[in-house]
Amino acid sequence: MYIEDHFSTEGPALKCAKEEDVGVGIKVVVVGNGAVGKSSLIQRYCCGTFRQSYCRTIGADFLERHTNCGGRSVHLMLWDTAGQEEFATITRAYYRGASCCILAFSTTDPESLAAVPFWKEKVEQVCGQIPTVLVQTKIDLLGVTANVNQSRVEELAAELGVRLFRTSALEDHNVDPVFLYLAEKCLELMSRSCSVVTPLTKDMFGAADKLRRGDTIVLRSKKNGKFKFNYISRPPCWIV
Repeated sequence: MYIEDHFSTEGPALKCAKEEDVGVGIKVVVVGNGAVGKSSLIQRYCCGTFRQSYCRTIGADFLERHTNCGGRSVHLMLWDTAGQEEFATITRAYYRGASCCILAFSTTDPESLAAVPFWKEKVEQVCGQIPTVLVQTKIDLLGVTANVNQSRVEELAAELGVRLFRTSALEDHNVDPVFLYLAEKCLELMSRSCSVVTPLTKDMFGAADKLRRGDTIVLRSKKNGKFKFNYISRPPCWIV
């Protein structure tokens, strides 16, 4: 018994593709203090543009981009969350279902660097341990104004066990590699999961003599949600 068609859980992060659909959906949540450049980073990656004026994110914004990673079609869904404390309750809801995380801080804001462990903990409270990177924004301003301590930046990346990327959305410097790296990590996790996944069988659902080809199996989550799967003769699909 194998899963057919598409389904999603609480967020758009998990995508189940048909055998002929090689696309993989990955939800990326971007967190960090307000005004560190999260929106500019996402805007640059998804739209190739940079907005000079600052516009505060209310709750969360969403952008997406299709790309190719290691020969696989990848659909990145990027959630830009507000960094202000007043939106804390709202933004937590957008963490659910995230496949990976960007911890952003600004070159010109030492407080945003100090807050990185706080943001990492907030995401892990909802998502558990997921592929995560540390992104230093506004690197074009390095040496122009008061900056974070670069040695401390590297120390923090090592302490958290995450890879560090220094970026500039203004100059389009080192932006794409951030998302490519996360996509690669998610695909690696998927590949390892696939090697140990056991396909669904009739025996898992009780009386096998009552289950026929074409029947619908309803799996209910603890929150009373429903996912419907059809019994078909195809190789299983996988979830990131």
